[in-house]
Order: sequence, then C-alpha cells, then structure tokens
Amino acid sequence: MSAAKDVTALRKEFGRTKVKQVIEFRGEHTVVVKLEALKEILAYCRQEKGYDFLLDVCSVDNMGEDPRFEIVYELATIDDRKHLRVKAKVSEEEEVPTVVDLWKTANWHEREIYDMMGIRFTDHPNLKRILMWEGYPYYPLRKEFPLAGKPSEMPDVAFSGVAPLVGGPFVTGPGSDRVSGEPRAKGES
Repeated sequence: MSAAKDVTALRKEFGRTKVKQVIEFRGEHTVVVKLEALKEILAYCRQEKGYDFLLDVCSVDNMGEDPRFEIVYELATIDDRKHLRVKAKVSEEEEVPTVVDLWKTANWHEREIYDMMGIRFTDHPNLKRILMWEGYPYYPLRKEFPLAGKPSEMPDVAFSGVAPLVGGPFVTGPGSDRVSGEPRAKGES
C-alpha cells in the first residue's frame, strides 16, 4: 500500500471533521488534522497502516496567526516504502497529547519542542527542559525571541584554551591545505 492510499483510508476512517485537509506536493503526502483527533489518528497510522518509524516531531511558530503553533509528525515505515506527514494546529493555551507510548523516540523530540517553543505535552513521562537549564524563563525558537539572545545569570562557558579533544582519537591538524586539515584517526596520513 502507498501513502496516497493511506491518506484515502484516513479520510474514510475519520471523516472530514477530523481530517481537515490533505496536501500532496511533489509526491509527499501531508494530512492536517484536528488537535483533538491527533493521538487517535497517529495511533491508527502506527497500528493499522504500519508507520512504525517516527522520523521527527517538530513545531512551527506562525506568530500573528490563531492558532499560533503547528505540530508536525514525520512518519515512515522501517523499510522506507511509505512516508506521511501529519500536522495539527495548536494555540498557546492548548496541550498536545504525547505519543511516547506509540513511538519511544518521541520522548526527546517532545521535550525539545517544550524547551524551545513552550508547547506542553499531556501525559509525557518526563517533560522537562532538555537543552536549556531548568528555570530558564524563555523559549528560544519563538519568533519574538531576539536573535542575539537575552542576558542570563549563567557563567560564560566559552573558552580559548586548548581544545578538549586534543590528543583524542580524532584530531584536526592545522594543515596548509583542506585535505591535510580534515579530521582523521590518529596515525592516518
């Protein structure tokens, strides 16, 4: 079965009230669904349609629109025969149901989305920051966050001393040309 047939099956199974839009562009298939039906539709994709590989979960900040955010799931089959994108719009007040119980790889993806965008996931087993420190009051990937960043109380972690990997298994030499400057295993010429 193909992703195109799966999209047709999704429309038939869930109707136009839950599957709001279907987009086909250059052979890629995207299904836009209602947030309330997201978990149900993703479970159907996993259990009934064989999408056993969660490639990615990401979010989009459409500042100025309502709802502001969009959550995007990239699904595939392990044998790489089918790919499907599932999207849902999310307002600033809404929470997204976790899919960690469907794909364990969603754990870190959802934590990163929470950390960088502030979108919360209900029933997540460990929803805490993954890149920024606990207590950091901002969400760095939101569009209102300044590109230069914001001042913080964290100590400066930049350094100018000897690189921490000097003498390690892979080293970079200051060669005069690009080839000799490439990282290589110790002892390789």
